[in-house]
Amino acid sequence: MTNILIVGATSAIAGACARQWAAKGARFLLVARNGERLEQVAQDLTARGAQLASCYALDINDLKRHGEMLDRCTQVLGAPDIVLVAPGTLPDQAACQADVAVAVNEFTTNATSVIALLTPVANMLEAQRKGVLAVISSVAGDRGRPSNYLYGSAKAALTAFCAGLNARLFKSGVHVLTIKPGFVATPMTQGLPLPGPLVATPEKVATQIVRAIERRKDVLYTPGFWAGIMLVIRLLPVFVFKRASL
Repeated sequence: MTNILIVGATSAIAGACARQWAAKGARFLLVARNGERLEQVAQDLTARGAQLASCYALDINDLKRHGEMLDRCTQVLGAPDIVLVAPGTLPDQAACQADVAVAVNEFTTNATSVIALLTPVANMLEAQRKGVLAVISSVAGDRGRPSNYLYGSAKAALTAFCAGLNARLFKSGVHVLTIKPGFVATPMTQGLPLPGPLVATPEKVATQIVRAIERRKDVLYTPGFWAGIMLVIRLLPVFVFKRASL
């Protein structure tokens, strides 16, 4: 039986992962900001075979409550086998450019608060000397693009932090997976003019995440073709990149 802590459990990708684990009889502590929606997710997972689906309402920006949540995790699950960290927002770049407060808040939600949570989570897993920490970042963190560079810079910070954690925790038998999705059809991206052939479903992305956790991968581009796309984007010379419509 697998014990799983999911932070950001109401997100489409996290929910799709949870459904796959529920079918195998996993036990969950589900954490998200919207308590009502969280209960709905828990009921669905129980119906799908989860042995336990406990809920904890938490806004990740409430840093003082991170420790309380992890104490609850220990009470409910004992030592978690998997921790999936998936909170985040997709900010309006124009709004971030126009208002510093908006920019700082969005960076905090997507980077600072997540890093603040990962710090005690890493310490917990290091102490138990086992487990997998899977963190959803984004391909947007590979290079700052004009259309979303606030979001991209937040994800770049998160990706770098996870790379360091992976090297540190490896020595304790703990594995860190950095997940870099491309375009995914979720409520967060609804209404955006995304290129259809490059848009994946949450279910497809979740299948790849679950497999990557099982195989102890270090970095997952999902779908896989994004590894090639982002390699090209990273290698573009600056004088070409700044003129491109990306």
